[in-house]
Amino acid sequence: MTKTHLTDKKFSDFAIAPEVVAGLTENGFEYCTPIQAKCLPFICDGRDIAGQAQTGTGKTLAFLTATCHRLLQSSKAPSKHPRALIMAPTRELAIQIHKDAKILAPHCNLNLGLVYGGEDYEKQRAQLEKGVDILIGTTGRLIDLYKQGCYTLNEIEVVVLDEADRMFDLGFIKDIRYMFRRMPDTSQRLNLLFSATLSYRVQELAFEHMTNPE
Repeated sequence: MTKTHLTDKKFSDFAIAPEVVAGLTENGFEYCTPIQAKCLPFICDGRDIAGQAQTGTGKTLAFLTATCHRLLQSSKAPSKHPRALIMAPTRELAIQIHKDAKILAPHCNLNLGLVYGGEDYEKQRAQLEKGVDILIGTTGRLIDLYKQGCYTLNEIEVVVLDEADRMFDLGFIKDIRYMFRRMPDTSQRLNLLFSATLSYRVQELAFEHMTNPE
């Protein structure tokens, strides 16, 4: 990350949980990119976000920061079932998000899970059986494991939809709506959507499953 991509806003300038800031600082993230500086005030206030952002803008760190912060602020009792769900259109993106999440999760005492197609079901079932706080994965495998009863969506406090436009292109939207309908009401969770383009269909999805997104 070069200086030209950064603003003069620091992560520590926002009301982010100290554990999250510590994880960011330890990994060399002190100043925000423009998308992070724009999103974090709303996210810290518990507001939903529908953001237009390309790959490489720092959006992944923005929603991971938001996710960890929200879970740390929660007063709900710990659960072995996921409290945050991050959906990605491809296994490559899911793997990258999981890799980035490892920057913050240990500092926040949050367990990560990663599931995607093309890998052994048993290994992924065992991972869920142990309990995860943040579940990252591709939509198809997430639904498969959900239908097998490997986890529930009753405890979801944060849901992230990354590269929503690609979800449409790949035909995953019916699957995504299936997942949304089984989560707590939109007002009971933080909803974050990022897309390279905020087309009409992406905006429609946002307003259907989010609460007055910024």
